[in-house]
Amino acid sequence: MIAAATAFAFWSASRAAAERAELLGRNACHAAGVQWLDQSVHQTAMRVRRLESGRLGLERTFRFDYSMNGDDRHIGRLVLVGSRLVSFSGPVTPSVTRLN
Repeated sequence: MIAAATAFAFWSASRAAAERAELLGRNACHAAGVQWLDQSVHQTAMRVRRLESGRLGLERTFRFDYSMNGDDRHIGRLVLVGSRLVSFSGPVTPSVTRLN
């Protein structure tokens, strides 16, 4: 029973992290005005990492695809520690920078 409870807790935490990554990826694509492709994220890596509290936790890396104009395909990547976003590479919100 302990093994089953541990497996269920791991599965549940993995699903929660994937749902959080999906929400972050979708929102980033929407904010940048690009198309989010495949409507999903894929976990590509997982490792043990020390949390800010000093305890051990899991760091999960996810990838997603997006398109600028529908004819291209780019890869975005985000890293979560628990539900906290610690790294992101992907579409950015277009902005104008004033040059002096």
